[in-house]
Amino acid sequence: MKITINGKSEEINIKSTLGEIIIKKGLCANNLVLEHNANIVSKEKWKDIILMENDIIEIVSFVGGG
Repeated sequence: MKITINGKSEEINIKSTLGEIIIKKGLCANNLVLEHNANIVSKEKWKDIILMENDIIEIVSFVGGG
């Protein structure tokens, strides 16, 4: 199944969730904001959202510095 993550087309397993995508990519959930089809999704709901064909995901990470 194809979805778009940060502007790039990717192939994923059927019935993958937002949370599974984050784990698969090895990202630290503490520093992320996810947008699913133009809607910001709270971390508590990542495990509940099953991705569908042509969904659009934007992943934004925050990095501290100084």
